[in-house]
Amino acid sequence: MRAACWRAMTSERARGRRCWFVAPANLLASGIARLPQPWLLSLGSVATWLLWPLLAKRRRHAATNLSLCFPALDERARMRLLRDTVRATVTGVFELIRGWYAPARVLRGLADVQGLEHVRAAQAQGRGILLFGGHIPHSELCARLLGEALGERVSIVARRNNDPCIERWMDSARRRVFADVIAKKDVRGLLRTLSRGGIVAYSADQDFNYQNAFVPFFGVPAATLTATPDLARRGNAVVLPFWFHRDADGRYQLRVEPTWSGWPSGDPAQDAARYMAELETVVRQHPEQYLWVHRRFKTRPPGEPELYR
Repeated sequence: MRAACWRAMTSERARGRRCWFVAPANLLASGIARLPQPWLLSLGSVATWLLWPLLAKRRRHAATNLSLCFPALDERARMRLLRDTVRATVTGVFELIRGWYAPARVLRGLADVQGLEHVRAAQAQGRGILLFGGHIPHSELCARLLGEALGERVSIVARRNNDPCIERWMDSARRRVFADVIAKKDVRGLLRTLSRGGIVAYSADQDFNYQNAFVPFFGVPAATLTATPDLARRGNAVVLPFWFHRDADGRYQLRVEPTWSGWPSGDPAQDAARYMAELETVVRQHPEQYLWVHRRFKTRPPGEPELYR
């Protein structure tokens, strides 16, 4: 109900404005989504070069995060990692468009997928599935790729855009390819989808200033959501780690793992710490592909200074 009300309100606000860009945006996005993978990655590199001056604030956030999380790197190595992560983030916009607009035939053969048996086993029990991942620029594309491999659509949790025209365009695009689009704070919508046996791609690794615990992420105390085990319990869902990355040749590697042994433990802070430790292990393998432009350490423990400027 809450999601339906939001969509109705957004549509009403958008109708009050001339959302002139929607039709040309759909046309352009459809063309980008059909590009050969090497062309799309090259487009990301060119766009990064063009947009570099405009991304100064995001680059500062990323530079702060990389300095905190990779203190052993020298200045040259850290600058190279910063360039790579900005390029991965910008390229992620085009990968997002591919995930929304590409026909199934364009996506065929783009990904190697492991662990589908864990999804099937949970489905055989009649339970929902919470795919527990992290904020990687190509997250939604990989959720789409997983759905293609499964032969059914998955649902995603997404943050709403404050601009009604942009939100209407993004929501419409997402609903073309996902079973449901659940707002970040729409707990009822999430539980409803899980209770129906739905598959939901979900991440809890951004900064949370509520229901949180400060747990280590790359050795830095990070405000992390502690509610995930309770959400899974209330939705009768199985939590399956879902990891992915893009290889140098442009192929995507997707991996669904079984639930971590001993998780949940009954201690919310300990469970959040386990999540961050598992995510850190994955991120270290391809550090440039994590969303470092986000202010991951914005909320600080009492008495600690602000880290971003």
